[in-house]
Amino acid sequence: MSAEDLEKYETEMELQLYREYKDIVGQFSYVVETERRFYLTNDVQLTPRNADGEVYFEVTMRDAWVWDMYRPARFVKNVRVVTFKDVNIEELEKPDLDLSGKDPFGA
Repeated sequence: MSAEDLEKYETEMELQLYREYKDIVGQFSYVVETERRFYLTNDVQLTPRNADGEVYFEVTMRDAWVWDMYRPARFVKNVRVVTFKDVNIEELEKPDLDLSGKDPFGA
């Protein structure tokens, strides 16, 4: 396999991963970003810890989706991350449900 073939394969894998992300992101409430991974989840806890004067973070998630193109199964039941680096947790905005039956595009 040439370097060009490998690059083309990785580009296609990333595109598939992005499409999967777009399909499922609405099912989750939080985006969690660590130095190594990007997660979607509905249940996340961040716990600061202290050991010998060093502060680190323990992040636990349940029923998460992992952004990792090399993982065959991206849905994970339980995740535990321990890190000395930054952790970013963002709550996703949920669009209001419109149950009126009106066409949102005015057609």
